[in-house]
Amino acid sequence: MSGIAESAGTEAARQLPGRQGDGGLPEELAGQSPTLRRALLDAALEVFTERGYTDAGLTEIAARSGIPVGTLFQHYGGKRGLYLALWEEFREEQERRTAATLASERSRGVDDPIALFVAGARAYLEGAWDNRRLGRFLVEDDSPAGFDALRRQWDRAWVRRNARLLEVDERRRAGRVRVSVLTTVIGGAARELGDCQDETEAREIVDEVCGILIHLSTPPC
Repeated sequence: MSGIAESAGTEAARQLPGRQGDGGLPEELAGQSPTLRRALLDAALEVFTERGYTDAGLTEIAARSGIPVGTLFQHYGGKRGLYLALWEEFREEQERRTAATLASERSRGVDDPIALFVAGARAYLEGAWDNRRLGRFLVEDDSPAGFDALRRQWDRAWVRRNARLLEVDERRRAGRVRVSVLTTVIGGAARELGDCQDETEAREIVDEVCGILIHLSTPPC
């Protein structure tokens, strides 16, 4: 999952065990052709979705992309690198969307923490609907070894960022719990959006969840 406003995942990705060198993804990605990257990631998502991460084969991914297996290894090092690249792509797009929404709201003079939080949550959920195929795959349990711990680390960072956005005193347990509940609501709603049948249903869920967030965000008197 991604935070409402800020990025915290790229550095964490470098800590996933069993990878080459000391970076989460091979250094060659920095100069990678966008066309090559798109072809490989699109093919990887197709095969991962159809067969699951564990049963997916690099030969099939390479064949569907039209790119040699050797080139795939050169740029991604294997399935783990492809999975992480898909995860980072999803996170970065969600973060770009939510950050742009918050900047727009602030430029209009909105400074209420709850209003900003809900606006960011709405942008995140709309992004989860737009990118539902990728998001649905990434919440599955079938993932690279060690990824669950990394995902939990990202989720904790997400809670902390939401606490800052809501101006909650993290030293108070009640405040921490409230922000944790709010973050869990957003994450759960994002997963539900992956199973929606049409845009009307998705919009109903987003509106409903934003109403719930407004109610839960209001501190008790």
